[in-house]
Amino acid sequence: MAASPPQVFAIDLGTSALKAALVAADGTVTGWAERPVPLRVLPGGGAEQDPLDWWAALGEVAADLGRDHPDQMRAVTTVCASTQGEGTIAVDRDGAPLTPCISWLDMRGAPHLRRQFGGFPAYQGMSVRRIARWLRLTGGMPSPTGKDPAAHMLFVRDTRPQVYARTATFLNVLDWINLRLTGRTVATVDSILTSWVTDNRRPGDIRYSPALVADCGIDADRLPPIVACTEVIGTLTPSAATHLGLPATVRVVAGSIDNTAAAIGAGTTGDNEPHLYVGTSSWIAAHVPRKKTDVTAGIAAVPCAIGDRYLMTALQATAGANLTWLRDKIVEYDDPLLGAGRLSRDEGTIFDAFDAIIPTVPPGANGVLYTPWLYGERAPVDDATLRAGFLNISLDTNRSDLLRAVFEGVAFNTRWLLGAVNRFLGAPVTSMAVTGGGALSDSWCQIFADVLGVEIRRDARPLAVNARGAGWIGAVGTGQLSFADIPGLMRTDRVFAPDPAHRARYDEIFGVYRQAHRRLAPLYRRLNRS
Repeated sequence: MAASPPQVFAIDLGTSALKAALVAADGTVTGWAERPVPLRVLPGGGAEQDPLDWWAALGEVAADLGRDHPDQMRAVTTVCASTQGEGTIAVDRDGAPLTPCISWLDMRGAPHLRRQFGGFPAYQGMSVRRIARWLRLTGGMPSPTGKDPAAHMLFVRDTRPQVYARTATFLNVLDWINLRLTGRTVATVDSILTSWVTDNRRPGDIRYSPALVADCGIDADRLPPIVACTEVIGTLTPSAATHLGLPATVRVVAGSIDNTAAAIGAGTTGDNEPHLYVGTSSWIAAHVPRKKTDVTAGIAAVPCAIGDRYLMTALQATAGANLTWLRDKIVEYDDPLLGAGRLSRDEGTIFDAFDAIIPTVPPGANGVLYTPWLYGERAPVDDATLRAGFLNISLDTNRSDLLRAVFEGVAFNTRWLLGAVNRFLGAPVTSMAVTGGGALSDSWCQIFADVLGVEIRRDARPLAVNARGAGWIGAVGTGQLSFADIPGLMRTDRVFAPDPAHRARYDEIFGVYRQAHRRLAPLYRRLNRS
């Protein structure tokens, strides 16, 4: 038997689970292991995770891979991670966490952000002068929702001063994982972005802006050094090597946050080649040659894994989270729908059942419209007060109608977002790769194609996109391939073309969807203002 080619141990840490895979330079993904990680949603807009839960889960998935794929584990030369972004952990001088990870969903820092950055004249509670400087230097600005590390750090400073006094460094999720792997404290060009303290005008030379650091309210020595996503930052510490069951000589490449990794893992490394990621949240992203910002739509081109490029990212706050909500809060654990999920697979899930039901409902969900803003929205409007809802329910409405309406509602929000993306890229998107867990649904892929009016190319292994992206970043960092090689290695398993018969119906409903936002947004602001 031929020896296994060199492998990257690729880590994919999301909000709901930690996953790991073994990835070769050609993109072959061998093995897959995962463990759930809990999220605590707290009163007042809080959302936290325990970093030690991540580390424990990482050891368990490494053991799974070592047991099931010993040859590939012996061939591991590199570790590289992709993680959720916009989380914040305060660590002490020994690297121990002083706080839980304040999640990207956490909004408790919003009032602290406004106090730190207020001034006259103001926009969304922040000084227009400061906003102009952020846009010029970074390409973006802090979210007024408080979901960025810029706000998280101020929340710790103002509400937990004893913790702040003991804090050596504030780290994003990726940075903490890398610290545990190597003992080295660094941030990547993308993980540091939403601290909003960097000068991003030269993609190959991302650095701290003295003016932004002086203004951010956080001591400069509590911010980590910045490295490129492809930099080899060290080798495994002895304790990390033992934890993963790998030699201490294995190199660690810095890696990236999830949307950066997905843009690599989706094979979309050329200019203006978009992909749609559908997971707990959702985004449309594409690499572009220049820094650019659309303030009104909340879309920016920001530093990424490719050193001479930027990544345009347009983020929706919740996509697959709507299905998780439907599963956990509407469908009971003993519901017959669970049994229906086993019609197509021996080990079916409730999402298999959803996919079997959706085609039984006509496009338009028999008149039911769903708005998918379960936890506010980021783009094309940044509004933390928006909430989800069903419209136009009647006595004739059944649960299958509601199900299709949820799938369609996410797609309508994506169409709204795509309009802003088309303007940003300067040309209409006609074909788009789709990846992430949501791409497993044939029905949802077809709904996206029909609602967006574009060709949808499905990743052959959509669940592996972040791990594959981390694997490729690791392979580039260790000289095994270049980013230009990646599109030729990508595999698509199906192309979904828009059905012209559904165009007029979805065009009409999309107009109603936009009108629903205009009418409902003021009501949600009254209901949900803090």
